[in-house]
Amino acid sequence: MPKPSSTPLHATVASAALAMAVAPNAKRRHRVAPLEPMRYAPSPQRPVRAKLRLLAANTHVDPHSHPWAQVALSSKGVIRMNAGRSTYLVPPMRALWIPPGVEHIVSVVEDAEIRTLYIHQDADHIGPARQPDASGAWQQCRVLDVSPLLRELVLHLPLQPDGEGPAWVARERERSLCNLVLDELAHAKPVRLGVDLPRDKRLRSLCEAVLAAPARWSSLDEWSREAGASSRTMARLFRAELGTTFVQWRQQVLLAQALALAARRVPMATIAAELGYASASAFSAMVRRSVGVPPTELLL
Repeated sequence: MPKPSSTPLHATVASAALAMAVAPNAKRRHRVAPLEPMRYAPSPQRPVRAKLRLLAANTHVDPHSHPWAQVALSSKGVIRMNAGRSTYLVPPMRALWIPPGVEHIVSVVEDAEIRTLYIHQDADHIGPARQPDASGAWQQCRVLDVSPLLRELVLHLPLQPDGEGPAWVARERERSLCNLVLDELAHAKPVRLGVDLPRDKRLRSLCEAVLAAPARWSSLDEWSREAGASSRTMARLFRAELGTTFVQWRQQVLLAQALALAARRVPMATIAAELGYASASAFSAMVRRSVGVPPTELLL
């Protein structure tokens, strides 16, 4: 268990922007609409379409969904995405896979350069591989590790929407890039990250407060007391709504915040202190328990 901290995470300079973005009532949030997604619609002839969008910190892209799959990557900066019943922090070294039809919301934690891939799907082939998804893994949102090769391939995909630039013809280069991107995505290592959110209003309020300042308290008793509810009630709701304990759920929040801090090149010892841990070794032990790898492998 991390050592309780009397200083909220958002009170520190390194985490101020992050806390403002994840807080449910963040001020100065700028709302924008999705960027004409139909002009980037993928097809069997062009199975991967790419677009680039530069968004300032605290920008909030309205809820939307697509009839195709999407991969969201941040070339620069950190974004928060609510998709389905979970929330994800996506730093530059990770990507988020969103299946067709899943509503999602984008909140920009810090000035970001967002690369979006739209991927053609059909009823029998859900996922980047051109084969049936027998396990159903690609029918759920999942965080993926972004290899250096995948990152470079994405940077070289054409960005023009339909109706701009020369009329598209079957270019061998684009077909080759699309095939390589799909192959890299199919082999991308999934990362056990993502924070489930409940439907119950009482528990949702507590969870949003933890997302805003996860190091403020370490125990459910303290968080429940602040929320004006009994810890027994909240513990029962965690099990019923999310199928987990408060401790396990909060660890996922801490891991997501650690990723965002690591993307800013914050030293490991500082990350541990920011998240309320008495030492880097205590933080490292939590990461190993949660995802089975050391922080140096997860955060770099």
